[in-house]
Amino acid sequence: MDISSDEADDWFMESLNTYKDLHVFHLEHPTKVIEWTGDKSICVAGCTSSRSEILELLLPLKLYAGDNQGLCAERDFKVQHGGFSEEPVECLIHIPGTRCVVTSGSSSSTLHIWDIGGDESDVIKRTGVINPKSTSAKCSKIAPGLTEEATVLHGSCINDVQLTQIATGRVLYTVGKESSDSVSGLQFVNACVFLICASNGSLLMGDTRDPLTSHYPLKETLKETSGGLHWCFGMRRDRFQSEPSFCTIARLASSGHMVLSDLRDLQSPFCQTRLNVKHSAPNNDFLNVSWAPVLDSCLSVSGFDGTVQLYNTTNWSTEAQDPQPIFSHQGHEMLYEAKYSSSQPVVTTHAWHQSRPNTLLSAATDGSIHVWDWVDKNTDR
Repeated sequence: MDISSDEADDWFMESLNTYKDLHVFHLEHPTKVIEWTGDKSICVAGCTSSRSEILELLLPLKLYAGDNQGLCAERDFKVQHGGFSEEPVECLIHIPGTRCVVTSGSSSSTLHIWDIGGDESDVIKRTGVINPKSTSAKCSKIAPGLTEEATVLHGSCINDVQLTQIATGRVLYTVGKESSDSVSGLQFVNACVFLICASNGSLLMGDTRDPLTSHYPLKETLKETSGGLHWCFGMRRDRFQSEPSFCTIARLASSGHMVLSDLRDLQSPFCQTRLNVKHSAPNNDFLNVSWAPVLDSCLSVSGFDGTVQLYNTTNWSTEAQDPQPIFSHQGHEMLYEAKYSSSQPVVTTHAWHQSRPNTLLSAATDGSIHVWDWVDKNTDR
């Protein structure tokens, strides 16, 4: 969609009331990954160049200045640490409690371990590798373990998924299911239980203490309406429940179909709907659904175009009809500059801040990164 200058001007004037903050940064190459490394820092990595930058960025300090923003001159992202990967980075995760990130790429099956540096150095250095059991496992998805020892769960196909100890490279667990279905996402529920989302929409639940997994395919009615599409997933833990089984799973298809399930009954989704997207996702790798970690029942969707859409699922019923977003971030479309890209940008990824309720980051195919704090008109928050 081409944006006219009048539309961009109108959006800019409206944004003065719809955003508390909006800051823009441009990378040399676009990124598919935004990973938090601290309350005020993120890690990004290029996804289009054979020699790709890995950067740790400090968010604009003005974002954290509160009522004293006028006294804070720092409006820009700041590069804290940097390094280079010898392949495009498809997936990047931070190991909690460390200065370590793990990446996977599109040209090899090897996972790379990186030290993202500290006060004594501004260089991100590769410190090791993990060689999966399958040498064909390119573009592996990765999830950090939730135990005291640093581990990662990783794999590109279900029968490739394994849990590896970072310090030694020792394989601690492998999935005991023969399936060549590709993996679209991995996430731990607690220290032992994890979920795998296959690109066909099926969910598998596993336990690192047991090689057997439970398989939860899509219902036949959904297969008929959305067969052959790519699916991704996002998981939300209930902040008011200590029991980890109190989780809600959102599955999103490249057609806009959405399925919400309770972890305690994955066979019976409590909501099925279809979002009003203009067209199917142009690139399955960009498809993203994420739950807000602080706001109840709020999730975000991107990958269909140059926007990030936010939805409140509180009143979604079994067959929710044409749900409307409560907010749409159009900044990547409206602030698009031809000098950065020859085509309209598509959002490649987005991420919620872990403690600031209305703050998100998003990146697009033109290399732009935005951090934005949106105003909820229902609460003026």
